[in-house]
Amino acid sequence: MLDINLFRTNPDIIKENIKKKFQEEKLALVDEVVEMDKEYRRGKSRCDELRGMRNTISKQIGGLMAQGKKEEAEETKAKVSELAKELEQLNARVEELSEEIRKRLLVIPNIIDESVPIGRDDSENVEIEKFGEPVVPDFEIPYHVDIMESLNGIDLDSARKTSGSGFYYLCGDIARLHSAIISYARDFMINKGFTYYIPPFMIRGNVVSGVMSFAEMENMMYKIEGEDLYLIGTSEHSMIGKFIDTILDEDELPKTLTSYSPCFRKEVGAHGIEERGVYRIHQFEKQEMVVVCKPEDSKAWFEKLYENTVQFFRSLDIPVRTLECCSGDLADLKVKSIDVEAWSPRQKKYFEVGSCSNLGDAQARRLGIRIRSKEKGNYFAHTLNNTVVAPPRMLIAFLENNIKSDGTVVIPNALRPYMGGNTELKRAEI
Repeated sequence: MLDINLFRTNPDIIKENIKKKFQEEKLALVDEVVEMDKEYRRGKSRCDELRGMRNTISKQIGGLMAQGKKEEAEETKAKVSELAKELEQLNARVEELSEEIRKRLLVIPNIIDESVPIGRDDSENVEIEKFGEPVVPDFEIPYHVDIMESLNGIDLDSARKTSGSGFYYLCGDIARLHSAIISYARDFMINKGFTYYIPPFMIRGNVVSGVMSFAEMENMMYKIEGEDLYLIGTSEHSMIGKFIDTILDEDELPKTLTSYSPCFRKEVGAHGIEERGVYRIHQFEKQEMVVVCKPEDSKAWFEKLYENTVQFFRSLDIPVRTLECCSGDLADLKVKSIDVEAWSPRQKKYFEVGSCSNLGDAQARRLGIRIRSKEKGNYFAHTLNNTVVAPPRMLIAFLENNIKSDGTVVIPNALRPYMGGNTELKRAEI
């Protein structure tokens, strides 16, 4: 949510940003906010004036009554009543304007960083760097569900019966591998100095609207019927929400947090075979990293966060690349975003396994997360988040990059302590 002062001083910056994001339909909202804000400020000023007049005149009534000037006192009461009625009506209009302005502010996109490439959609995202050698072996790599089934590690048919499509049962070594990856990711981030959290898996509506746009909420979130609660789509939602209406001392910052949670997403739309199985699902688990910091530190933390994910995947011998999201691919609250993509030997291309985002002060403005400073007064924090790992999707990259021609899957050194010392997974005996 943008600072209202920017609408007052330089609305053209906002309009230019909207054009960069190819959301021309929102241009009219800027002018609406500007005009409503003018009326709002006039109304606020008049309300203050009316309150002052009412209070001044009200004080006269007692004196008039004491002097026996009953008729004048009654006339004064009538004036106070008229002022009160005007104040009530005007105050209602001010509150209405405030709400209408906020509605528009919530859908006008954040100002993107000047380094963000301009493009309409994800087809115009820009590759930054590759890490590790993307290898295509001289044997055919099976579909990831077939690999899991050969290891007796997945049951999609039973999940369809109990829950429908987009769900799965993991079992045996694959279930253990899933847990091992999460445990390794937890320790990996703790060793980076992040504080480990397990947050609430449901949050209230005001937190949802604080951390994401309405369009994202509609496409992602599951609402609990009859309650003001939503299942989280990522633990970032709970972790940023943790600081709602909080004033943090400068010397407390940065807050560096890593959190585990299950995640629940609608995943609306049809998808190709490579995005089925455990790639695009309604329920999965994830290790996340979240930072709350001073504005001047957010750029450096942004780079540290996506570098953490690159290091994590490389520690498991999985080739990855970083991809900068173009303006049209950025969610409305984001200032800048970089995806980390893992190599798929089967598809001979990279696919997304994590996303690092700098949201500037957008979430902080919505949620009231401030920093206390003796020199500068209170000001809004910056928030950032990044995926460490989401194992169901990461399992695809892991299995494809570690499978051998005989169907055996090699376990990298980093995971072996979490897998009981085992060095490989073997195909089930037929």
